Amino acid sequence: MVGFRHFCAVDKADRLTPVPCGVISAEPKGRERERDECEMSTTIIREMRFEAAHFLPKTPEGHKCRRLHGHSYVIEIHVTGEVDPETGWVCDFDELRQAFLPLRVQLDHHTLNEVGGLENPTSEVLAGWLWERMILLLPGLTAVVVHETCTSRCVYTGP
Repeated sequence: MVGFRHFCAVDKADRLTPVPCGVISAEPKGRERERDECEMSTTIIREMRFEAAHFLPKTPEGHKCRRLHGHSYVIEIHVTGEVDPETGWVCDFDELRQAFLPLRVQLDHHTLNEVGGLENPTSEVLAGWLWERMILLLPGLTAVVVHETCTSRCVYTGP
């Protein structure tokens, strides 16, 4: 495996700026730090899907979402962390899939209102519900995105 050594230059405001190895920095000697001292991270995203019905009981009478209807949900799970120098990844994408699978079993082809904690299953409530159930399995979890339609989604970034 080829390794890359990076440095960070410190500017006048003491901010760290990445400078790849081999690039000459205008900073005075001694003002460079190894990359591992930099606040650099990577986010990986795994997308999962499920089909489910729901209705929104707290919407006004006559609102279209108050009636039972369904969606082809797309869920994005975002995990952020440092890239492990040994493996070359933040974590295995399959860990994200495994964390979601038991939840998918509860949701796929079900009426969301009948699932505990989803009595009013808005995208916002669903995103928070998913977060609560995955955060212990995925400590680097930084966002859960619920796509209800191809044009409407909710991004939950934790409490």
